[in-house]
Amino acid sequence: MRTKESRIKAVELFILLLVFPVLASAAPKIEHWVTDNGARAYFIETHALPMVDINVVFNAASAHEPADKQGLAMLTSDMLLEGSADLDSKAVAEGFEDRGAEVGTSSLRDMAIVSLRSLSEKEYLEPVVELLAKVIADPKFPEKNLEREKARSLQSLDHSLQQPATVAKRRLYELLYGDHPYANHPSGTHESIQSIRRADLQNFYKQYYVASNMVIAVVGDLSLEKAKQLVKRLTRSLKKGRPAGRLPDVVPIKAGEYRIEFPSTQTHIMTGYLGIKRDDPRYLALKVGNYSLGGGGFQSRLMDEIRDKRGLSYGAYSYFLPMQQTGTFIAALATKNKKLEEALTVSKEVIDKFLKTGPTEKELTLAKKNITGGFPLTIDSNKKLVGTLASIGFYSLPVDYLDTYIDRVNALNRKTVTDALQSVLGSENPVTVIVGAGVDM
Repeated sequence: MRTKESRIKAVELFILLLVFPVLASAAPKIEHWVTDNGARAYFIETHALPMVDINVVFNAASAHEPADKQGLAMLTSDMLLEGSADLDSKAVAEGFEDRGAEVGTSSLRDMAIVSLRSLSEKEYLEPVVELLAKVIADPKFPEKNLEREKARSLQSLDHSLQQPATVAKRRLYELLYGDHPYANHPSGTHESIQSIRRADLQNFYKQYYVASNMVIAVVGDLSLEKAKQLVKRLTRSLKKGRPAGRLPDVVPIKAGEYRIEFPSTQTHIMTGYLGIKRDDPRYLALKVGNYSLGGGGFQSRLMDEIRDKRGLSYGAYSYFLPMQQTGTFIAALATKNKKLEEALTVSKEVIDKFLKTGPTEKELTLAKKNITGGFPLTIDSNKKLVGTLASIGFYSLPVDYLDTYIDRVNALNRKTVTDALQSVLGSENPVTVIVGAGVDM
């Protein structure tokens, strides 16, 4: 096993140096089709590495679980590899490992992902694809394994709730989204995790893990014909089912400031606005604008004003997280407890001023240069490329998305960026969550 894994890594490192100029100069061609049972498939052929990367994405994340069963989507995803009709979890793990394949699962607010990486030689690829098809089409969710996973989830939850940043973020989502499913915590709560039973996983799987509710992204060393055969093998045993229902619209709620007492040496400040859907045409304008505000590290205003000029924090940042329905814009920092009020005031002033005036011409030029210059790094490996391809498919983005990305960024001007920022955030009053020691004083 180690020999095969080492071979994968060595091949990647060596050939990447040879193919990077090609990746930087031209976006790869995307092929796409729909299978007979309704699965949407996306494929990029690249022979730079003797490998194949696959992301199988289901619209089966926390946004679709009942509010009293938070954590169900993540447990269902985690349990997929715990055994199928004739294989226990050990046999499944060994089936992948013995052929040097890497397999994993993850679950977010919008999507559940099963990933596979394999050498492209037939003797390695075909058996692991068949194994993956088996486990996603017929998982057994063994009771004993479920109890173990629930215990792990509770332990992980306990650990995360010791982090003030996690406490702040969880509360922020509750306040921003209210009764909307995006308020659900993907990792669950103590009460919800303890209440989840095997039947809950079976019912959730039956409804959402179906062909018409999935996207398959494939990148690697195989032809289009072989890719179609691979996708067919992965989907042939899945029921067609129905796509997940449309999520409800997000309703703006009352803004405000919320303080949570927490025994920490630093106070965490997290300010959130409702943002955009992933297919919003303003996405790139907001990405460029946010680079100047808080997404560009030491080149951003938040970092300059809060860290460099005043020494109030080791770091301040902001980001947009668009989703199927309205996502978030979040600005965050951590400061000494005694510096809370000053840091809070400065952060608010920087954001308010930026939303009124937008980036300067100098900031805009720098942001566009860094975003376009860094774009090749976002697709410089099969693993990164398959993740991007899966997002293109899941959010139904144009198939020329990669081809036009740099030109669309370069076409942005200051007015377009400022208008986008103001139209999304300018009329919104944010929710601010403050977590730390003495914050109620």
